[in-house]
Amino acid sequence: MKRIRCPKCENYLTFDETKYNEGQSLVFVCDHCGKQFSIRMGKTKMRALQKDEKPDDTAFKNSFGSITVIENVFGFKQVLPLQEGDNIIGRRCVGTEIQVPIETSDMSMDRRHCIIHVKRDKQGGLIYTLRDAPSLTGTFLNNEILGDKDRIRIEDGAIVTIGATTFILRTAL
Repeated sequence: MKRIRCPKCENYLTFDETKYNEGQSLVFVCDHCGKQFSIRMGKTKMRALQKDEKPDDTAFKNSFGSITVIENVFGFKQVLPLQEGDNIIGRRCVGTEIQVPIETSDMSMDRRHCIIHVKRDKQGGLIYTLRDAPSLTGTFLNNEILGDKDRIRIEDGAIVTIGATTFILRTAL
């Protein structure tokens, strides 16, 4: 079964992709909002992970690192890449522009919850700094809440909790 997302309300629809050929166009009507949209069957170079797949923690090690969102009652395990500069982390929502959107139903996580800043030092190594966005429920580093103006340097394996969701920092090699 393949899952696709409605472009209007982001509700998931599922269908059996084995019944269709590559290159075939399919038309769907979202049960939730009534939006009609179409897709073309085929192979893409980039593909979003399905809920039942196991993301690879080492996939983004060679770039600027990643965060690994731990599976909980609100969402599944996700590995999300970081980029150089500010990485705004928050709940994925239509119309919210953030660099690291976490797909979750955790409403205690803000749309713009915390920021991990990645920069290079004089020797070329990467420095990771965590701060609150600010958010309504706060950002916790190893069970300690960050103050409004705190900027904390974090290392590989740092455990960060935003809302009821926890993620682990995985730094680049």
